[in-house]
Amino acid sequence: MADRGWYDDSDYHEAAQRAERATRFGWSAIACTTGALGCVLITVAVLCVVAVVACLFVVVSSHY
Repeated sequence: MADRGWYDDSDYHEAAQRAERATRFGWSAIACTTGALGCVLITVAVLCVVAVVACLFVVVSSHY
């Protein structure tokens, strides 16, 4: 304590910077995960619509 001085708060600033980086990384991970899940959800919805249309096509074409 005597060699660094009474008002030295460099440890606090380093901890604050590490926490800020961790927070940014966390939000980036959340955003990427949410985006990936959104893409998967859209893909599943499109595949379901294609499956329904294909089934309707088979049913309609079997009546002729």
